[in-house]
Amino acid sequence: MSKSKRARRQFTTEQKADVLRRNMIEKVPVSELCNELSIQPSLFYTWQRQAFDNLPAALNGPASTGPSRREKELAAEVARLKERLNKKDGVIAEISAEYVNLKKELGDL
Repeated sequence: MSKSKRARRQFTTEQKADVLRRNMIEKVPVSELCNELSIQPSLFYTWQRQAFDNLPAALNGPASTGPSRREKELAAEVARLKERLNKKDGVIAEISAEYVNLKKELGDL
């Protein structure tokens, strides 16, 4: 008695959308779709729930290709902070050089 496992079928996003579209637009009953695809009704309703959960994102339209306003603000802030840090590094280097020269003059080094 060998137990052979049947490979799990994978439905593409397009296939799932087509099934949901047929149900909602063409009014094909869920039972008929499930029999046709040999799936459980619970799977159909899972797909339907996922579609409705993601509906706001679908209605938002295509994502913008450029950076968002917040990303631009953050980039400007990073640039400002880098400039400030470079200025501080310059001041520290200048003070350190003066300190070394002063120690040499006094003979500590």
